[in-house]
Amino acid sequence: MRVLIDADGSPVVDIAIRIAKGHGIPCYLICDSAHYYERDGATTITVSQGADSVDYYIANMIHPGDVVVTGDYGLAALCLSKKAKPLSRDGMIYTDYNIGGLLEQRAMAAKIRRSGGRLSGPSKRTEEQNAAFGLALGKLLGEG
Repeated sequence: MRVLIDADGSPVVDIAIRIAKGHGIPCYLICDSAHYYERDGATTITVSQGADSVDYYIANMIHPGDVVVTGDYGLAALCLSKKAKPLSRDGMIYTDYNIGGLLEQRAMAAKIRRSGGRLSGPSKRTEEQNAAFGLALGKLLGEG
């Protein structure tokens, strides 16, 4: 088991490293060359810039049982197909039961944007979101 983090713009990098380290589980930060993270307790893998380059890299390195931290529903779906455990940055554990609806929401949002519509961005991150993420990650890592 490993923790793989889609680290481009991730607000939970430090929390994830701390929890993985506490469980004795290796942690990897995968980012593109526009973002670089160097953190004690994690191995950084930098990939070339490009649309979804980080997602493709992670998809190709996943092993069953790995925990993958991502906000990308498409990557989460790929993780599920490879028997990995995808986790959102807000602590939602992606499952075969919720991924279909999330992918549908993503498609609808893309359709709205293509037609010229605007959607509101994410609200300011809260301590409750950080706590929910930490609890969910601890749970997944405890399942071994």
